[in-house]
Amino acid sequence: MNVITKVYGALEISAPSDTELCFKRPFKAAVQLVFDAHTKPELVRRWLLGPDGWTMPVCEIDLRVGGTFRYVWKKAPDRTMGMGGTYLEIEAPAKIVHTELFDEDWTGGQTTCTLLLEEKYGRTEMTLTVVYPSKEARDGAMATGMSDGMEGSYARLESLLTG
Repeated sequence: MNVITKVYGALEISAPSDTELCFKRPFKAAVQLVFDAHTKPELVRRWLLGPDGWTMPVCEIDLRVGGTFRYVWKKAPDRTMGMGGTYLEIEAPAKIVHTELFDEDWTGGQTTCTLLLEEKYGRTEMTLTVVYPSKEARDGAMATGMSDGMEGSYARLESLLTG
């Protein structure tokens, strides 16, 4: 199988299998800071917003195996998008595995996400692998243009970490 890789700003996206997407991005920050930015609601709300114009009025995180999270984004005046999941594995500050399901289920069912963080020379390499229930679900997710929103969020995170 050929792995196709595309780059959006500093975000590299590949499809290592028919049901997976792999997102890689470096951050100019220590691994603990990047981990905290993914797990503390007061930080998540500041960067995980996708395209400009969205806010996150709901950000609930119960960071423990079996704990859940819930995010709801809002774009004025009346557009909302929500999702949540359950934490399956946590190895702070290097790894988080969780399920994820959007309220409107535009991804074709529940996904499993594995976030790996590795620090090298004061920088953190992030690898996020998302496993979809089918090839069609994976392809449908990519067709939404989510890559632009993701890189917008990650650029915001980079500013938060270095600011």
